[in-house]
Amino acid sequence: MREPTVRLGSLPEPVVALLRAVHDALDLPLPGLTDADERAYARLLDRRAMEARVALACVLQDDHELGGAAATLRDMVRLGPVTYTPWTDGGVV
Repeated sequence: MREPTVRLGSLPEPVVALLRAVHDALDLPLPGLTDADERAYARLLDRRAMEARVALACVLQDDHELGGAAATLRDMVRLGPVTYTPWTDGGVV
């Protein structure tokens, strides 16, 4: 039996907010070509992935409220902004 199709618009807003927060946390610009930029990118991606895993674990294992988890993840992301030089291709980021 085939599962019913579920689209973003049919999900409750807190679910959408958490999905967007996880996406945004992990959607980092590629680093510039220097070793320092690549190291900074890797560190930030590791940090953001850990923060996203924690937010999801709080919801899935500890029954936290989804909207609150999304807001907390967004707050954590704001505390660790991109500090490396993003890669550009002829002036286009």
